[in-house]
Amino acid sequence: MKKIKIGILFGGKSAEHDVSLQSAKNIINALDKNKYEIVSIKIDRSGKFNFASLQKIDVIFPVLHGPFGEDGTMQGVFKQIGKPFVGASVLGSALGMDKDVMKRLLRDAGIPIGKFLTIKDNEKISFETAKKKLGSPIFIKPANMGSSVGISKVKTKSEFDKGIKEAFKFDTKVVVEEFINAREIECAVLGNDHPMASIPGEIIANQEFYSYDAKYINKGSVAEIPAKIDKKTTKKVQEIAIRTFQALNCEGMGRVDCFLKKSAKGHTEVLVNEINTIPGFTDISMYPKLWEASGLKQSALMDRLIHLAIERFEKESNLKTTMK
Repeated sequence: MKKIKIGILFGGKSAEHDVSLQSAKNIINALDKNKYEIVSIKIDRSGKFNFASLQKIDVIFPVLHGPFGEDGTMQGVFKQIGKPFVGASVLGSALGMDKDVMKRLLRDAGIPIGKFLTIKDNEKISFETAKKKLGSPIFIKPANMGSSVGISKVKTKSEFDKGIKEAFKFDTKVVVEEFINAREIECAVLGNDHPMASIPGEIIANQEFYSYDAKYINKGSVAEIPAKIDKKTTKKVQEIAIRTFQALNCEGMGRVDCFLKKSAKGHTEVLVNEINTIPGFTDISMYPKLWEASGLKQSALMDRLIHLAIERFEKESNLKTTMK
């Protein structure tokens, strides 16, 4: 049987470049070499890569975390050259990357989220105004970034001003969010038209919050899989994860990050924090671990993701592109 030629596209022009390298290594190791011929395509930090390689690939597997890879930029290129690719398409990628637009769409879809404000680089907002609307402490994040890059948790005016300045180093738009004192629950989603959700897992951070260092350097967190929650709450998390995936036009894969907290009346509330359309595949990443705990080993997960990419491509190939 002829092997499928898989192009693993990694690196990229993003602050998450190094995380991408770790993810790509693990994906390559997980792919069945009897089924796939693997072509590694590295994008350097300036965005340069061997574009001609893409023309020879059967299916592209983008492992590009953050801007210029997870935001729809490369997905548009893949569609233009007519190649199947793993993960969300242009719209789903762009929506999943932009925390401001993502939160607005989730809110309009009736999916519970925390309170937030958005600041553009030509706008200013005082700490007092943000505190009045969101309470304290406050999280400050670049609108288009992942892996907790550029994020600050602030309690004072000086910290707020410093956090805003730091976030604007990575984007022209910043999201300011209320602090939610809750458990951090993550759920993996897999599929196209009929997505399914994994069992949920919990991130237990040993630091102030689940920062980049906590994730990748100091290992300041513990992943508990499955999360210690009851069946009713598990089902609720899974349902909200799938609704989020569909509301944001996602396909292939996505990891939905939620907050689990008790309401004033003692009920368990599930609030969506964000979705990652190209979740990590590092040694500590939750997406593959959640599926493995759900009964889908990493090699089988790779097969499924590639199948979903081909399935979508074939479906879209039947659409008319002319008026005749």
